[in-house]
Amino acid sequence: MESISVFDMLKIGVGPSSSHTLGPWRAGQRWIEKLKNENNFDQVEKIKIDLYGSLSLTGIGHATDIASVLGLSGYDPVTMPTEIIDREIEKIKTENKLNLNGEKEILFDWKKDIVFHQDFLDFHPNGMRFVATLSSGKTLEEEYFSIGGGFVVQEERENSKEKEELFKEFPHPVQTGEELLEHCRKYNLKISEVVWENELALREAAEIDKGIKAIWQVMLESMYEGCHTKGILPGGLNVTRRAYGIHEKLIGDKAYNPPEEWIESIKKTDKKFRSILKWVSCFALAVNEVNASLGRVVTSPTNGSAGVIPAVLMYYQVIENHNAGFEEIKQFLMTASEIGSIFKKNATISAAMGGCQAEIGVSSSMAAGALTELSGGTPEQVLMAAEIAMEHHLGLTCDPIKGLVQIPCIERNTMGAIKAINAAELALNGDVTAARVTLDEVVKTMWDTAKDMSSKYKETSEGGLAVRVNLTDC
Repeated sequence: MESISVFDMLKIGVGPSSSHTLGPWRAGQRWIEKLKNENNFDQVEKIKIDLYGSLSLTGIGHATDIASVLGLSGYDPVTMPTEIIDREIEKIKTENKLNLNGEKEILFDWKKDIVFHQDFLDFHPNGMRFVATLSSGKTLEEEYFSIGGGFVVQEERENSKEKEELFKEFPHPVQTGEELLEHCRKYNLKISEVVWENELALREAAEIDKGIKAIWQVMLESMYEGCHTKGILPGGLNVTRRAYGIHEKLIGDKAYNPPEEWIESIKKTDKKFRSILKWVSCFALAVNEVNASLGRVVTSPTNGSAGVIPAVLMYYQVIENHNAGFEEIKQFLMTASEIGSIFKKNATISAAMGGCQAEIGVSSSMAAGALTELSGGTPEQVLMAAEIAMEHHLGLTCDPIKGLVQIPCIERNTMGAIKAINAAELALNGDVTAARVTLDEVVKTMWDTAKDMSSKYKETSEGGLAVRVNLTDC
């Protein structure tokens, strides 16, 4: 049984897309590692990057070419200063040279050595191939598939390290929602406690806490940065950043030091019902405006849906429980990750496979369940909330205009966050014994819907808004 960690579902990386940016970035790093392990790295004289399917059709808008090259250049998406990305890419394009893994300079023609293919590889819509020419004249090639949320696999799954990571034994192995409830009932545990015990099978408690704190810090900083940055988003659509203006109206003339004291300042702000909606929308917009500008965010479960979980968690802290601290943050993120893992194991979290229901829908479901547990809900109510949230995202297409993670993606995060809060309220005030649809049933339905959905609506920019909007007006 696939064992998915919190740190698999919630990854720190660079926007705008976990499938199209973070995944190819990681694939480049893995290929370099393989070249080194097989003693071929020093012989590489030339490389070519072939992008297929969705990675090609929306690759430029999603910065797939940039991410692939940065991975090959030895940069890491967790630590690379995002402010130097443009400078480094421009240098490679201008000098026609690539410093492979930061160790070996080779010739590289951006326009010729990155090829966007219109066809799809068989295994997954997000396929890519790296080709290396060695000094001996021999060529080596390797295919990778970015399957959503920054997960990268090879079709054969022969890599022993990958197998080891995916199939480590958990004390509470879970494949479905019903199995999760069985563990909760048998051991009298909350969902977050099931996850905690599973995580302890992988790493020490202090390491888990450190990792959770790092994830929340990036979430917090992305909200803060988005609320304090104005201007136009890159990419050519001329989309105006809106979080700055909304935040300015909401915060008034309050003074604070960034970013932790920012939370305390917000807690003291008058929040009527209408303002609460504005705050939640502001938080979600802020994260995804940072994501759209190649900023650092947390895949939750993807980059395109990165704003939902931070917005709902922030809502809990500044609206519902002013005394919430790290333990509540940890509980929320652990619960959310477990719900997300059920979708990944039984359906998909890739828009290229399932449309936006697989991204915003899953993130809303994760946030709804996590908020329900923090609000005192039972494990049954948690899964009920998760089911409700997904139920009202079924069939949601992915049709980004100009292949950018901006329209309609950024606004969809606000909708997903609001629906998550609404779903939690319904579950907390509902009768779980009277529920007609289970989480497992809605997961299966989402997957069936994904398989029935036309490829035009799966992150290819070949249908929907992507073709209806006149780009000459943008």
